[in-house]
Amino acid sequence: MNAPDLQLSSSTLTKPDRRRYPRYTVQVQVEIHPEGSQLPMRLVTTDLSRGGCYIKVTDQLPLGVHVKTTLWLDDYPIVIRGLVVTRHPQFGNGIMFLDFEGGAEPILTRYLDAIVSN
Repeated sequence: MNAPDLQLSSSTLTKPDRRRYPRYTVQVQVEIHPEGSQLPMRLVTTDLSRGGCYIKVTDQLPLGVHVKTTLWLDDYPIVIRGLVVTRHPQFGNGIMFLDFEGGAEPILTRYLDAIVSN
């Protein structure tokens, strides 16, 4: 008896992208304040979007932790409240942006738009 021929498409092998916003590979200085901690983590993003960022960190934060995130965009700080949504051992964390303080959202949007146009 012969094994049936399997027809696999690339869509069968990869999951659809769940992101609402495109992400960009960009290194931005970021300061992370996990809730309940007085010590900030000073890091650099590996990618960034309107919906969140990914940070490379050896001691990952637990899933579900709320964080106060300060991104330094062209030496200008913007503050965003976020949530740790992914955790990859030995690599880093994904942070979903929840609430933007002050005028942070349009500043981030302009920054990302400038990346696209360059």
